[in-house]
Amino acid sequence: MTTPVIHGIIGYTITPFSADGSAIDLPALGRSIDQLIDNGVHAIAPLGSTGEGAYLSDAEWDQVSEFSLAHVAKRVPTIVSVSDLTTAKAVRRARFAEQHGADVVMVLPASYWKLSEAEILAHYRAIGDSINTPIMLYNNPATSGTDMSVDLILNIFNTVDNVTMVKESTGDIQRMHRLQQRGEGQVPFYNGCNPLALEAFAAGAKGWCTAAPNLIPALNLALYDAVLANDLNAARALFYRQLPLLEFILKGGLPATIKAGLRLTGLEAGDPRLPVFPLADAGVTQLHGLLAQLK
Repeated sequence: MTTPVIHGIIGYTITPFSADGSAIDLPALGRSIDQLIDNGVHAIAPLGSTGEGAYLSDAEWDQVSEFSLAHVAKRVPTIVSVSDLTTAKAVRRARFAEQHGADVVMVLPASYWKLSEAEILAHYRAIGDSINTPIMLYNNPATSGTDMSVDLILNIFNTVDNVTMVKESTGDIQRMHRLQQRGEGQVPFYNGCNPLALEAFAAGAKGWCTAAPNLIPALNLALYDAVLANDLNAARALFYRQLPLLEFILKGGLPATIKAGLRLTGLEAGDPRLPVFPLADAGVTQLHGLLAQLK
């Protein structure tokens, strides 16, 4: 197994739907992927929260996964979220993604029941044993209902050979500091919380997993470049300029805000799939104002 170099701005993709929501709009998905890559993101991450992977049938999930991997065509690394409610279903998705060329698969320990640490470890081990592709462990209690401790994350990292990176989305910067300290700098970790982007890079994050490049790629990339250049003043100014929009995206919900923002910029991706509502008119007005300020 060769672990790809994943760094920088990792752009979440949306899953566009037809006007009635019944079908995947693959041409729109292709345009959204091209837009992200052409604007300079360092990697693409389909089928996560922004991509509404939890709301797709197995056939739809396969369709989006296969199309995304073929369309990216190795122009940048692709990180496919394969999380599902059962280990067997997550294994199926992981194998499918691997067979179609995923560079990394991302795994969230999603479950209806609260899982014990032993069950979470067994979940990752089963997926790891089923594929040769590197795994990004994803800690996001807001969506999974499970908050993995630093001890558990390090145990999984040290026990499952192809768990080679960690995405941290609790919104607690101390988690990243503890991963860096207790992992002795050997655990590549990535920020998944928009308002922590600057602090996460300061803590040693290798990259920032975010939906924001769908709307403001230049600012996201400029922030990363300023961090690489050790230009703290520029990084702070760039971060604070985009922070109101980053917070709005988080509070408004990623599928609703990003699809509304894409519509405002001329790329129609349909509405989110129920039970998620599209962004309300007042939210669209606010989003339009935020985007106008960042032009």
